[in-house]
Amino acid sequence: MDRHFLDEYRRLEREHWWFRVREGILSDSMERIVAERTGQRILNVGAATGRSTEMLQRFGDVQSIEYDAPSVTYCREVLQLDVVQGSITALPYPDGSFDIVCCFDVIEHIQDDRKGVDELVRVCAPGGIVFLTTNAYMSLWSDHDRINHHFRRYVLPDFEEYLSRHPGAWVRGSYYNTLLFPPIWLVRRMARWLPKKKYEELRPDNEFMQTPLTNAVFGYLFSLERYLLPHMDLPFGVSLMVIWQKGDS
Repeated sequence: MDRHFLDEYRRLEREHWWFRVREGILSDSMERIVAERTGQRILNVGAATGRSTEMLQRFGDVQSIEYDAPSVTYCREVLQLDVVQGSITALPYPDGSFDIVCCFDVIEHIQDDRKGVDELVRVCAPGGIVFLTTNAYMSLWSDHDRINHHFRRYVLPDFEEYLSRHPGAWVRGSYYNTLLFPPIWLVRRMARWLPKKKYEELRPDNEFMQTPLTNAVFGYLFSLERYLLPHMDLPFGVSLMVIWQKGDS
C-alpha cells in the first residue's frame, strides 16, 4: 500500500462513523474484560494503521503484529509504534505469552482461518482471553468484501466449532451493528441485480458512506448499541464478536 492510501486509511480509522463506534464498543468490552486486573500482557493481531493499538494501550502492555509491510513501516515511522511484521497463521511468540489476545476484523482476510484461530489460542496464557471480531453473514457478501480481500463472512457457530477443539469456555458471543443490518442487507442484495463490476472498478462502502450527514445519522444509530451490548447479546448484525477464555490445562 502506498503512503496516500495509508494516510487515508489512518483518517478513516479515526473519523469514519463505523470505526469510531466500533472503537467504543471494543473499548467498552475491554473494560469489562480487564475489570480490576492490572499489568495485562496484550497482543494486537492486525494493527493496520495503529488506531486499535493506541486504544488497547489504556488496558495494559501491548505488543502489535501486522502482516502488511508498508503498514508496519507506517506505524513505526509515522506513529512511533513498535509493530512487528508477521502472520496470524505463524505468530512469532511462545505458547501462553499473553493474557489477552485481540484480533479485530482480521480473520476474514485469512484463507486458513482455522489455523489463525489455533494460533490465537496457542499464544494465549491459560485462563487468558481471546477477543476477536469479524464480519457476519454470507448473505451480506458484496463488492465491499471483494475489494477488501475477504475470504468469507461468519456466523457464531463457526467459532463454536473452531474453538471446541481447545479447552476453554465462552465468555461472550454476540452480533453487533444490528440496527443498520436491514438497510445494509437490502442495499447489498439489490446490488446483486446490477451488472458485475471488474475488480479495478470496485469501491469500498467507506467511500460513499462517509459524509457529514452519514457520519451523524449512521454514527448515532450505531452508537445506540453501546447502551444495549452491556446488557444483552444481539441476535444478528453486520459484525460479530467472540470473547473466549482459555482453559487452565
